[in-house]
Amino acid sequence: MRIGELSERTGTPRRLLRYYEEQGLIVADRCANGYRSYDEVYVDRVLQIRGLLDAGLPTRIIKQILPCLDKPRAIHFPDATPDMLATLEGERDRMTERINCLTRNRDAIAGYLDAVRARIGPLEDREATPGAMTRAATTS
Repeated sequence: MRIGELSERTGTPRRLLRYYEEQGLIVADRCANGYRSYDEVYVDRVLQIRGLLDAGLPTRIIKQILPCLDKPRAIHFPDATPDMLATLEGERDRMTERINCLTRNRDAIAGYLDAVRARIGPLEDREATPGAMTRAATTS
C-alpha cells in the first residue's frame, strides 16, 4: 500500500510515517516511480509504535524492542545490555503508574456520571447539551 493508505488506516500523518522510516522503525519498498510501498504488516506495526510512543517510550528504545514484540522467545538479544534492561524496567514501571492513574480517573468519571444520572435521570430525557446537564444537576 502507498503512504497515503497507511496514513489513513493508522490515523498517522504521512510526515510521522516518513520519520518512523528514517528512524528504522518501518521499512518501505520503493516502486519504479519512487513512491513508497508498505506491506500490510505495517498497519499493526505503526499502531504498535504509536502506542509505545503514547506510553512515553522514545524511538531509540522502540527500535530495540520492536523485534521481540512479535516473537519474544524466538529472538536472541545481543544488544540487551544491563543499562537497556534497567531503562525498560523503569519505562514499564512508569507505564504501570500511568495506567493506575488513568484507571483511577476513569473510575472517578464513571462514579460522577452514575451519581448525576441517578439525580437527574437518563440522558434521553434531557436536552443533550452540556448547559442543560449543568442546569439540571444544580436545580435538582
